[in-house]
Amino acid sequence: MNIRSDSVKRGFKPLTLSFRSSEQREKRADADPLSIIAERLEYLKGHPSESSFFDGTTSSEKMTARDTFKKFQHDLMLSFSEPEHPDRSHGTINPRTFETLRQAYIHNGIAGLDVQLKFVFQGYIANANFTTSDLLDQSKLADLRFPVEWYPATRRLQRTIHLHVGPTNSGKTYHALKRLEEAESGIYAGPLRLLAHEVYSRLNAKGKPCSLITGDERILVENTDAPLMSSCTVEMVPINSEVEVAVIDEIQMIGHRERGWAWTQALLGVMAREVHLCGEERTVPLIRELTAAMGDKLEIHQYERLSPLKTMTTSLHGDLKRLRKGDCVVVFSRVGIHALKQEIEKITRKRVAVVYGSLPPETRAQQAKLFNEPDNDYDILVASDAIGMGLNLSIKRIIFESTSKIIGSVFKTLPVHEIKQIAGRAGRYRSAAQDLRVNEADRSDVGGTETINSPSTNLGLVTTLEKFDLAILQKAMEADPDPILSAGIFPPATILQRFAGFFPPGTAFSYILLRLHELSRMHSRYHLCDLKDQLGIADVVNDIEKLTIHDRIVFCSAPGNMRTPGTSETFRAMAKCIANQGGGALLDIPEIDLDILDQPMTADRTYLSRLENLHKALILYLWLSYRFTGVFSSRPMAFYAKKLVEEKIDQVLAVFSSKPNMRRMMNRQREIAMLKGIVKQVTENGLNAKDEGLHTVLPSQLDVIQPSTQISQLDMLEESPVATAA
Repeated sequence: MNIRSDSVKRGFKPLTLSFRSSEQREKRADADPLSIIAERLEYLKGHPSESSFFDGTTSSEKMTARDTFKKFQHDLMLSFSEPEHPDRSHGTINPRTFETLRQAYIHNGIAGLDVQLKFVFQGYIANANFTTSDLLDQSKLADLRFPVEWYPATRRLQRTIHLHVGPTNSGKTYHALKRLEEAESGIYAGPLRLLAHEVYSRLNAKGKPCSLITGDERILVENTDAPLMSSCTVEMVPINSEVEVAVIDEIQMIGHRERGWAWTQALLGVMAREVHLCGEERTVPLIRELTAAMGDKLEIHQYERLSPLKTMTTSLHGDLKRLRKGDCVVVFSRVGIHALKQEIEKITRKRVAVVYGSLPPETRAQQAKLFNEPDNDYDILVASDAIGMGLNLSIKRIIFESTSKIIGSVFKTLPVHEIKQIAGRAGRYRSAAQDLRVNEADRSDVGGTETINSPSTNLGLVTTLEKFDLAILQKAMEADPDPILSAGIFPPATILQRFAGFFPPGTAFSYILLRLHELSRMHSRYHLCDLKDQLGIADVVNDIEKLTIHDRIVFCSAPGNMRTPGTSETFRAMAKCIANQGGGALLDIPEIDLDILDQPMTADRTYLSRLENLHKALILYLWLSYRFTGVFSSRPMAFYAKKLVEEKIDQVLAVFSSKPNMRRMMNRQREIAMLKGIVKQVTENGLNAKDEGLHTVLPSQLDVIQPSTQISQLDMLEESPVATAA
């Protein structure tokens, strides 16, 4: 089957990542930042072609770009001098710039320093052209303290907020959905397309005509006279439609550093007489504050877990032969998931299903079905933290392969709320065909648990694969997670467009975003969501002419991980289609790797990664097709190709092979790094290591650098340096 006959075959080569060592970071922290900044400025002045400093900037007619940079160099170094210096520049350079540059260098080296210097330079040029009136107007636009005022039509409604709180498997979402089913019109908003699709299917099956609205798929009810009922991903909630009931699931995500804005927007803006929020109990104080600020009535419904959850007293001691039917092993790297799958199947002769975040939602659902079905031979599940929400899984026992994961380039212990969220997936209701009794091994592990004879008391168990992690898990399960103190927000498109109007044409949109973040004023109950991928997307399409500010805002909202190989090229190709108002047919975009569909299937990681990356590119194409309909005209073909990719991924997962030694090597390095971190923390805190006990300590946060190793960038991705406005 040849989808694009004239395309060129391409392949992706795994990249080598060299993780930073603690010695490197400590050495940079001890260095003289002033001399390093001065040396770097001098170098960049002499090698302008090696930097992107002049991309998207407008120089004075009386100065060349290099002259402008020389003046910037002078003013920047002068701004680091004492305040009483008679020649010190006022207002041109932010006084916090020195510390911002210093931290950028410490954490990301010369590359991080260059990124931050670029944004300081762009700000220097832009600020030089602003009048006092301009700066005052910018400050007014950046006043984000009262987001409740962004939705005046909603404020005119008298709403009742029903907050359903409780642990995992407590029935809170079930009760909220029952109320939605009783309503004449309503909205469901969930964190995942998988959940939105599940509710969409459920409501239609019960005779309630319901539309599905996600970023990359829309299935609308044909009978427009029917009462409005929609199931959406939370980012797509229609806030201009008045309905009877709205259900917003996983409300604790309101505190998420990147996606929290979507939950805040849904809560503040949805026009429903009843709003049902489902989530963790730690959201209660914040929701009380927000409800009071909106002038709405609040009712809190608290739930207890429907089945008991116990932490076992022993780990599996690394013995995979101890795995049983209904076990789920949680792993935090993709290479680890596939290596462990192969290892388990080889040792136990049992079939293993896999679930992780970069799998297509349809494939995740199919793998979950294989695991849940009692009459097939898929007895064990190996999964990432993607199981924390969005899938109904008949898990008897959760087993953490590790209680830490790599964030950026360091191992960090999982936060308490994340451990509890994952652990809570154990003991969910099983089908009638499954055994509801606790076997003798369970009873001894949890200290004499009685036999369970009712689905409402189906015991869930949680433990670790290695003894090393068990004490950390046990302490986390006994601890209370930190409360959620603030709700995420992001400036609406109208504010972004007006703010961008202050800057000359050609100003990098990433700088405009950072400048707005820098000037923003916030109430303590809100936080401004991190930019990360938005900045990367803005820079990738920055030099493409004919893109309007609106186009750039839309692109920065598009789904895409800029650290995934090929994503930057795909974004640029699609941005050019919009700029040219044509060329957006699926077969005309060679950066979308359709060629792999014509190649023979191989059971290796590179082939699987290419399929996953193609699926993400197709999702991006579909997402853009709903926003630039006249440009991206191949939506039916994109859906067809997406289905083919999902089928291919299913086939590959059935025969995938990996290297078990890689997983064991990574696990050993993690343990060594974690132990070093614990010893360092005990030493710095002046504690007695013997009294503290290395097997019982639960560090609040381990910021431990991983030893240098070679790992494919497709499996573990280092955070790219992200600048902050200065």
